[in-house]
Amino acid sequence: MPGSPQTAANTSASARFFAAGVAGGTLLLAVAILLIELGFDLPAKILLFVTATALTLLYRRLPTLRLSRSPDLDQQDPLTGLSIRRHFQIAGQAMIEAGSRRQRGFALLLVDIDRFRAIAGSFGHEAGDTLLQHVAKTIRGEAPSEAIVARFEGDCFGCLIPFDLRGRDRIERLADRLAIRLAQPIRLADQEFSPRATIALTRVDPRVEPRIDQAAPTIDQLARQADLALIAAKARGDGRPLRFTPALEEAMAERNAIITDLRAALAQGDIHLRFEAQIDLGTARLTGFEISGHWDHPTLGRIGADRFMPIAEACGQSGEVSLSLMRQAMAAARDWDPSITLSIPLAASQFQDAWLAQKIIKTLTECGFPAHRLEIEITESALFANLALAQSIVVSLKNQGIALALNDFGSGYSSLSHLRALPFDRVRVDPNFIGDMAADPDCRAIVSAIVQLGDSLHLPIAAKGVHDAEIEARLREIGCSHGQGSLYGPPLDLAQVRQLLAEKRLLVGASAAPLASPRLAG
Repeated sequence: MPGSPQTAANTSASARFFAAGVAGGTLLLAVAILLIELGFDLPAKILLFVTATALTLLYRRLPTLRLSRSPDLDQQDPLTGLSIRRHFQIAGQAMIEAGSRRQRGFALLLVDIDRFRAIAGSFGHEAGDTLLQHVAKTIRGEAPSEAIVARFEGDCFGCLIPFDLRGRDRIERLADRLAIRLAQPIRLADQEFSPRATIALTRVDPRVEPRIDQAAPTIDQLARQADLALIAAKARGDGRPLRFTPALEEAMAERNAIITDLRAALAQGDIHLRFEAQIDLGTARLTGFEISGHWDHPTLGRIGADRFMPIAEACGQSGEVSLSLMRQAMAAARDWDPSITLSIPLAASQFQDAWLAQKIIKTLTECGFPAHRLEIEITESALFANLALAQSIVVSLKNQGIALALNDFGSGYSSLSHLRALPFDRVRVDPNFIGDMAADPDCRAIVSAIVQLGDSLHLPIAAKGVHDAEIEARLREIGCSHGQGSLYGPPLDLAQVRQLLAEKRLLVGASAAPLASPRLAG
C-alpha cells in the first residue's frame, strides 16, 4: 500500500526482480548469438524462444511493478500518507487494465466519515486530523497488500481491490469489518468518542458478469457507481455497507429530476401544504398542526416531503422550501381560532444559516401572523453540529415569542445539556420509540423516563407516531401532554383542514367546539 513500510519492501524486491530479469535476458540473448556463430542452430532457437517467453512475462509484469512504487511526495496526502485522488485514478486505471487482461475482478470501496465537519467543529481541527489519520490507518490495515488506498477530498477515502473469482465474497466481509472497526470508540481531545462511517462498494467480475462487445471497466465508471451507493447509504443512515445495484441508477435519476425541477416548483407554487393534527391528550382537543409538503411532480407523480426534503437539504434548498410552506400556512391560518398553532420542522442544515432567525421573523411580519402561534421544531443533529450558532438562533426566535420544540428526542444525538442550554417549550419523542411501545417493554421504559425528565425540567413531552388507542392510553397514563400520528387521521390538505375546523367551530367567528373524541378521521 502506498506509503507503508511493507510497500517499500515490496518495491525494493520488485525492482531487484526487474533488474535481474533484464540482465538474465541480455545474457541469454548473447549466448544464443554465440551458439548461432558456432553452428548450433537448434539449441540457439530453443534458447531464443525461452528468452522471448521470459521477456514477455516480464513485460506483462511491468504494470504491477509500476503500481507497487511508492507515490512521489506530490502524489501523497501529507496528513495520512495515502495516495491523493489524482494518483489513485492513474494507478487504479493501470491496475484495471493490467488485471482485465488476466481476467481479474475489481472492487471499489468508498468510506465517508459521518458528520465530520460537526465533529471537527465540536472537538477542534486537531482532533479532526487525528480522526482522519485513524480512519486511514484502519483502512490500510484491513485492505489487502495489493490494494490502492487513497484519501479523496475532505473526509472521503477510496480503496481499489483486485480479486480472483474465489475472492468475491471477501470484499463484502472486508466492508463489514471496516464498518465495525471504524465504529469502535477512540479518544478525541481527551474525550471518548464513537465515530461512524458510511461505506459503499461496487464490484465487477468479467467472468461472472460478462461484458459482451464492451470495453473493460474504467476507474471513473467504478467511482460513479460507488458514489451512487454512497449517497443511498447516507440516506439510509443505518451504518451498514451498501453495494451498488442498477436500481440505484433509477434512484439517482429521480434525485436529479427533483434537483432540476425544485426551484421552478417553488417559483410556481407547485409544492402544497399537508397538515398533521396535534392533540392534547389530557383534554382530547385539537391544538395545532405540524406542516409538511407534497409535490405533484410532472414525471414522478405525487411525492411527499419524506422523498424530496432530504434531497432539497443536500442541494441547499431546504430553507427555501421551508419558508415557502411557512408562508402558505400562515396565510391559510389567519382566520383560524387563535388557539390553533402551526408547527414547522426545519432541517439540521438550516441551523448553519446565521440569518435563519431574521428570515423567519421577516416572514412572520410580512404575513401578519402572531409569533406565539408559531412553533419551530429543531432536530438534535442541528444542535450537535453547531451548538453556539443554534443558541443564537433560538434566543432570537424566543425573543419574538416563537415557541421552540426539540424534535425526535432520543434519535441518537441526545445530550441532556441541550435541554438545559436552550429554552425549549416542548420535547417531541422519536416516533420509533412510540410505535414500539405496545410490544417492547424497553421502549415503554424509555418513553416513561423521558416524560419524567420533562416533568423535572418543566418541559411538556409530546409523542409522534401514535397509531393505535392502546399506545394513546399508555401515553396518557404516564403523563405525556400531546400526541400526533395516524390514530388521528392521515395528513390533510388545506380544503380538508378548513372543513375540519368548520365542523369543530374553530374558524374565526364560530363558537368553540365542545370536548369530543380525539379521533379526527376514520
